[in-house]
Amino acid sequence: MANIKSARKRAHQAVQLRIHNMRLRTTVRTAIKNVNKAVAAGNQDAAAKALRDSQRLIDRVVAKGVMHRNAGDRHKSRLAHALKGMK
Repeated sequence: MANIKSARKRAHQAVQLRIHNMRLRTTVRTAIKNVNKAVAAGNQDAAAKALRDSQRLIDRVVAKGVMHRNAGDRHKSRLAHALKGMK
């Protein structure tokens, strides 16, 4: 455990930031699963809406630096490809 007050504060902030980032990553994973479920069910309208929502969410998480830009682009590309394969 840190002895200096600023180091204790920094350690506490790191824990809080980690919790926040984990929550964002979990939300992204859920959004991706929602798109995949809609695609599997064959519901094109729901899949398109879920894709739009997940793309916005992924872009937001990438902008915050929680996810790498290339990883975000890869997820969006795979989801869009899955939706296009429904048609």
